[in-house]
Formats: sequence, C-alpha cells, structure tokens
Amino acid sequence: MIPQPVVTVDELNDFLWGAFPTPRGYRVDALTERGARLVMPIGDEHQRPGGTVSGPTMMGLTDGAAWLATLSRVGIVPLAVTSTLTIHFLEKPALVDLVAEAELLRLGARSSVTEVRITSGAGGPVVAIATVGYSIPA
Repeated sequence: MIPQPVVTVDELNDFLWGAFPTPRGYRVDALTERGARLVMPIGDEHQRPGGTVSGPTMMGLTDGAAWLATLSRVGIVPLAVTSTLTIHFLEKPALVDLVAEAELLRLGARSSVTEVRITSGAGGPVVAIATVGYSIPA
C-alpha cells in the first residue's frame, strides 16, 4: 500500500527550486493517489534536430518525477538517489509542454520503484514510459 503524501505540492516545488544551482525546468503540478504529476514547459532549449523534444530532456523529467513522487511520501530526503532508470521512447513528441505521471509501484524503507508515463501535452499521446528505482538513505 502506498501511503498518503507527507508534504505538499508547494513544499516539493520550494525544495526543488532551491536544491539546484540552475532550475530543472519542471514543476510538481499535483500529488496523486499513488504518486505525482509534473509539467515541463518545452522551449527551444529542449529541441533536437528533427523538430522534437530531446531524449535527455525526457529522461531528466522522468527522473525528477520518480524522485519527487518518492519524496512526496517519505519527506524531503535530499540524498535519495536514482538506482535504476529504464525508459522506452514510444512516439515523437510535439514541441509542447510535457506531462509526467509518476506512479509508485513499491515504496519500502530503503527503496522505491516508480512507473513514469510522459505525454506530449495534457491528454496527448504517451511518448515515453519508464521504470525508475530510488535508493532512500536510512
């Protein structure tokens, strides 16, 4: 069973914006029953040749979504780190905002496993799906 959030959307966003020397480019939009939804506005800096969003952009959003979904349930633990990330790129995303839906599949005392689905725009096609493992320090 996945517990209820122990922090708010605003607390997660405040932590995220203060945790890095440069902004990540995404934000927590909502906490869901089993995780979190993030939105990433897409600009010219996210493009790759061919008029689509770059893979590293989608991987960064995926990692951030799993991280913040995990922190939403365990609290602000800055040293929770990625242990695995497997992503499948399914479709060429349009140059519109990306939405990441992160669902915690397992949450233990020392690790989490999260499935992340990225859509091209709200309600758009699923363009990537990933499984992400996080290690949570004691």
